[in-house]
Amino acid sequence: MTEQESTTQRSGTFLGFPLDGFGFFTSILLAAASGFFTFFLVTALSIFGLLFWNQLGHHAINYADTYRYCGFPAAVVVWIIAFFVFGSLWIRAKIRAR
Repeated sequence: MTEQESTTQRSGTFLGFPLDGFGFFTSILLAAASGFFTFFLVTALSIFGLLFWNQLGHHAINYADTYRYCGFPAAVVVWIIAFFVFGSLWIRAKIRAR
């Protein structure tokens, strides 16, 4: 077993995606992208859910509420978690490099 294979086996992966060796800019970009993805996904799902709710229940709830009460809070929670996770991975990589 070569040195590179042993290093590859020690590093953690998630779905084949390595969880170490991120630079500062990469960590910020991944955290921001995960928050934006969450915002758009949760907003789209909540708009469709509200569409069914309004149509089946004869309600008149404003669709803009999905941005305010579903999409934005979900994105903020994911941003907080993602910045903590990717920041800790970046710090761990900096400590290992020394």
